Amino acid sequence: MSSQGGHVPTSNAVIDLSHNNQSVDFNKAKAAGILGVVHKATQGTGFVDPMYAKRRKAAANAGLLWGAYHFGTGADPIAQAQSFLKVASPTAKDILVLDFEPNTTPPRTSMTLVQARAFIGFVKNVTGVMPGLYGGAYLQQQLGSASDSLLGACWLWWAQYRKAPAIPPNWKAYTLWQYTDGHSGNPPYEVDGIGPCDRDLYQGTTDDLQKKWVTGTLL
Repeated sequence: MSSQGGHVPTSNAVIDLSHNNQSVDFNKAKAAGILGVVHKATQGTGFVDPMYAKRRKAAANAGLLWGAYHFGTGADPIAQAQSFLKVASPTAKDILVLDFEPNTTPPRTSMTLVQARAFIGFVKNVTGVMPGLYGGAYLQQQLGSASDSLLGACWLWWAQYRKAPAIPPNWKAYTLWQYTDGHSGNPPYEVDGIGPCDRDLYQGTTDDLQKKWVTGTLL
């Protein structure tokens, strides 16, 4: 745990994964201080991460907190949300996230802010909790300096590989900061049992992280 400007504690205890992470040992990751895992579940309306279900069970067996994220595309947002919730099959203790970034998979249509609002609204209505919103340069580009109350009601998971995060004015602070992809950004890059991977700082103590996570949201 370290302290960031204004003496706000940060906890380096969260990782996010997908099928692209080849070797995963959650017991070793837990022993190395990892508390929570957010794993890709779906993308668009047709893709299901083939490792999601298997790793969800393994993470539970290791005593780790669990979360699922959906990579948004330009497809129908309600159909995307329905697919995501079906695959993620969240419990009341799992966090949910919309990954809002450029889509490079053919046909390469990216989610718009209008579609993101529809997706988030559907998830909120079905689950009763606000999901997180993951974004970086693309979110900043699309939103600019505008104020968006619905998106602003989501806890922010900010991706930026630099010395310190510079978030859009629509949020007062980040909740999670993806500070490295395992290669770029700030060290440490690796996690025992996982290797180089996406690592995320939580703005708060580890106790606070655990208490909030099990409510299904980090708000």
